[in-house]
Amino acid sequence: MNALRQFYLEIPVVTRAYTTVCVLTTLAVHLDLVSPLQLYFNPTLIVRKFQIWRLATTFLYFGTIGISFFFNMVFTYRYCRMLEDGSFRGRSSDFVMMFIFGGVLMTFFGIFVNLLFLGQAFTLMLVYVWSRRNPLVPMNFFGVLNFQAPYLPWVLLCCSMILGNTVWVDVIGMGVGHIYYVLEDVYPTLSNGYRLIKTPYFLKRLFNEHIERNFQAAAEDRPGGFPWGGEGQPLLPEEIAADGQDEEPANRAAPVAAAPQ
Repeated sequence: MNALRQFYLEIPVVTRAYTTVCVLTTLAVHLDLVSPLQLYFNPTLIVRKFQIWRLATTFLYFGTIGISFFFNMVFTYRYCRMLEDGSFRGRSSDFVMMFIFGGVLMTFFGIFVNLLFLGQAFTLMLVYVWSRRNPLVPMNFFGVLNFQAPYLPWVLLCCSMILGNTVWVDVIGMGVGHIYYVLEDVYPTLSNGYRLIKTPYFLKRLFNEHIERNFQAAAEDRPGGFPWGGEGQPLLPEEIAADGQDEEPANRAAPVAAAPQ
């Protein structure tokens, strides 16, 4: 139990929180504590009955406990953790912002395709972003198919089609993942590009990632190689000439040597 507890606490905070809530939600349904009818995405009930929790629970329930639930949890945990330990290391607030961005877009798209639960689409988004940020990682699908990481979402899409599952879940997940990848990794690198997805300051404070904006570096640490205050500035030639009448030649040379080249 101690080893299991230590393993659990070593999981990054966002991954640990999300996977834990997903498992607990599915267990609550399995034990008949809640009904799936209380969790699925229903815009009418959200707007008219103010059942706001459905905006979150649609991402938390992965169906009845079985092989499908097990694989969904493995994929969710694996790629969520690899993202948080990899490109989002030390930036948990940005990772949460990715969750919010993806959840909002999926909710919007879900209105038009009449999807009840979006947890699998959310997992596909995580897989897609990870695969695009790790394009050289070799993958192996059950020891049969070898390919590079960017093809993994497409392989999963083909598997869903073979199993007869609806492909809209995978399409929405991949689409939202691609939109995030373009806005976060592609557009800012263009000549006139910049980051469109801004993490709110309160999230950075929540994860203790905020930066003290009033910090002033010491004078010797500032760029330029010379003091930036009023005192100690290199003297102008006419000032040197005026001061040099009452000073030794060695003293007159010191300000000139301090001037930037």
